[in-house]
Amino acid sequence: MGDINQVSLTAINPLITGETKKRGGLDFRVYQELKTGIHRDLLNKVDLEKVATVRDDRTRRQVFGVIQDLVSNLKTPLSGPEKERLSLEVLDEVFGLGPLEPLLQDPTISDILVNGAKEVYVERGGMLEETKIMFKDDAHLMHIIDKIVSAIGRRVDESSPMVDARLADGSRVNVIIPPLAIDGPHLSIRRFGHIPISEDDLLANQTLTKPMLELLKAAVASRLNIVISGGTGAGKTTFLNVLSGYISDRERIVTIEDSAELQMKQKHVVRLECRPANVEGRGAVAQRQLVINSLRMRPNRIVVGEVRGEEALDMLQAMNTGHDGSLTTIHANNPRDAVARMETMAMMANLNLPEKAIRKQIASAVTLVLQVSRFSDGSRRLTHITEITGMEDDVVSMQDVFLFEKHGVSPEGRTLGTFTATGIRPKFAEKLKASGFDLPANMFEQTSRLWN
Repeated sequence: MGDINQVSLTAINPLITGETKKRGGLDFRVYQELKTGIHRDLLNKVDLEKVATVRDDRTRRQVFGVIQDLVSNLKTPLSGPEKERLSLEVLDEVFGLGPLEPLLQDPTISDILVNGAKEVYVERGGMLEETKIMFKDDAHLMHIIDKIVSAIGRRVDESSPMVDARLADGSRVNVIIPPLAIDGPHLSIRRFGHIPISEDDLLANQTLTKPMLELLKAAVASRLNIVISGGTGAGKTTFLNVLSGYISDRERIVTIEDSAELQMKQKHVVRLECRPANVEGRGAVAQRQLVINSLRMRPNRIVVGEVRGEEALDMLQAMNTGHDGSLTTIHANNPRDAVARMETMAMMANLNLPEKAIRKQIASAVTLVLQVSRFSDGSRRLTHITEITGMEDDVVSMQDVFLFEKHGVSPEGRTLGTFTATGIRPKFAEKLKASGFDLPANMFEQTSRLWN
């Protein structure tokens, strides 16, 4: 019997690497019919509903052995490696997510985008690429979708055609099906690495410089309130995970997320997650309710995965009422836009507060806005470390401490630019010093470091 764990990704499914749609001289349709036939024969030998819920390796090996016996009795001429591949694909249909399993086992893939049964894209290194992976038909894809959403007690059908879910490894899943999706079911999986990104990875990838990292370490440890801003897929949550690692183990942390993604390293962490409405439209628990409840849980720090609505006001209130060192992310294109979005979301709470009062809350609560951006070559950079210094008339005043300035694109398509210290010593430097972080004065001197 072949060792399930020792087969390469390419051996499991060569369609990842763009090989032909033929398998062992068979076209895709005939190959799928072979798999369907083996699956049908397997039903006569094994109680699949029972074994599919069992996660131990012994059961998988036993079922794999039965599948290999069925494959070996096929009259269709297949080579040894082709029979092994066919057996593994049937096993994936039983225990896993079918054609998606090889993609989920590939650590280099960060996003899986299924546009109907016949079109699957993946993102590697920040760049999209099409695979040759296909589902038999829309019914096959819907079967895989049902396996995902039913595992967390959800359902997706015509009456409820959109759903957010997550896989066992924490990957975020979004599903939208007809009639809302015109060209068949669509499935998006945002993956999170099994090994969290570390500060060494950020430096190696040149996401930021060593002085920038030292400043942020001190800022988190000194309990400054920080907002991480950026677009979709820019790496906000990844960056938040790294910064959260600088929180002391002696503090009580409460995390609040729409879908649990944060990977906190500390022991004393209380993780809260929103709950969507049930089939009758009842029972939903929004982020705002969790933020309000968290204030009664004696947190030292509150970490909100992403503010996206009226909970922004309660987050600002928490930052202003003794929960220093809170962290959150927000969708915005630059630090100034991030402040404007916080203001807009706070007004969604419908408390009829004047704009100036909300801006005062923001200026008082938030110390740093960190802008993370993804460039055309897939690289991600910390483009702004911006301090909020207070109010001037009716405007929140801000100053940049570090910047990444893009200069162009190399002939190979790589982004060219420099990390720059603006020469401004931030006002919070005194608070860092009082907390025991005496940063060198020349850290803030105007310098440039070329990146290419």
